Amino acid sequence: MEFIRELPPEASKVVLVLLLSFLIGLEREEHKSAGGSYGFGGVRTFPLIGLIGYSLAAISGTQLVPLTLGFLVVAGFLMLSYWHKLTQAATAGATTEISGLATFLVGALICDGHLWTATTLGVASLLLLDLKVALENLARRIDAREILSLAKFLFLSGVVLPILPNQEFGPFHINPFKTWLVVVAISAISYASYVLQKLTKGQGGIVLAALLGGAYSSTATTVVLARQSKEGGHAHLYSGGILMACGVMYLRLLILVTLFSRQLAALLWLPFSVLACGAAVCGWLWTRRNDGGAPAVQSELAAKNPLELTTAFLFALLFLVVLVTTQLVIKYFGNGGVDTLAAIVGLSDINPFVLGMTQAAGTITPVRVAAGAIAIAAASNNVVNGIYAYSLAERRTGRKSLMLLVALAAAALAPLIWLL
Repeated sequence: MEFIRELPPEASKVVLVLLLSFLIGLEREEHKSAGGSYGFGGVRTFPLIGLIGYSLAAISGTQLVPLTLGFLVVAGFLMLSYWHKLTQAATAGATTEISGLATFLVGALICDGHLWTATTLGVASLLLLDLKVALENLARRIDAREILSLAKFLFLSGVVLPILPNQEFGPFHINPFKTWLVVVAISAISYASYVLQKLTKGQGGIVLAALLGGAYSSTATTVVLARQSKEGGHAHLYSGGILMACGVMYLRLLILVTLFSRQLAALLWLPFSVLACGAAVCGWLWTRRNDGGAPAVQSELAAKNPLELTTAFLFALLFLVVLVTTQLVIKYFGNGGVDTLAAIVGLSDINPFVLGMTQAAGTITPVRVAAGAIAIAAASNNVVNGIYAYSLAERRTGRKSLMLLVALAAAALAPLIWLL
């Protein structure tokens, strides 16, 4: 202990430089051994590069010129290494050389006291180097259109959202920032489900398709499964899957409500959690019932990409229309009008209404009334989904689906006993 106390304060920084740069060098050493061809550096070179970066940063102090010149000199040596690789092969990667520059920066950052940044840079570099095969396989599986979709989401959340004013305008108290935040939230949840459906395509059968599809859109999933059931012989499987999809809707709604209104979430988390879990478990058990030896089936839900810009703007417009309509109904018809409106919006997408209730709860309408309206809208939507299933599915599947969804809707109205 006395020895440790007598060490200079810079000792821990030097040890951290050596540790991070050694790990990077160790990974490159193993890569070079496995490749069997020329490779720059290893367990000795990379620690030396890290120490050079640390030393130059210490000597430079607040002056950037010496540190910059040192960085350029190291970069020159790395360029020579890359040129040498090109003389031996038609194509050659520059990953090792770039990791050498990153190691230099790790040493400089540690010297300046940016320990968390340097550690994160070093660990991230190590992971990117070590996961080469996994990342390349992932890149081959991802369609170019999915990269564009992710760029659209970043545009919606990182470019459009920050520039919108976070204040209310007009007699209906429209807040552009909160309106677009609603669009970003629903897009994020839908896109996460969409990506999972893509990654699990052809796996898991009806059960997994129903769970992921319900997180995306319970109505769309109900319609797809109902139409697929016409193949015949799988009444319990498809009707159970439809019940699971409609049950997952409650989990999606609970997440959205929690994001925008803690007061509503405090009232709805228990009943909605019970409904989601109960529907998922009962639906799964229902799918396990014997369908008379029918062959196994797979289901692929062709979900539409939720990050289309046109879709986002239309959702924002629909949200504003529902928000204004809700305020007018509350003003002229009172709380009873809100419940009636909730039952009507269940005929279509209830997300705008639910998110509108999160904005109105505690301000223009009591929290309990808003919670009850959300429960009514969800129950109404389940009944409508049951009607879709009855109309589009094979007869036995349609009857069973309608029965199950009506039962789920009835269970969803039970919380109204203490909410209203």
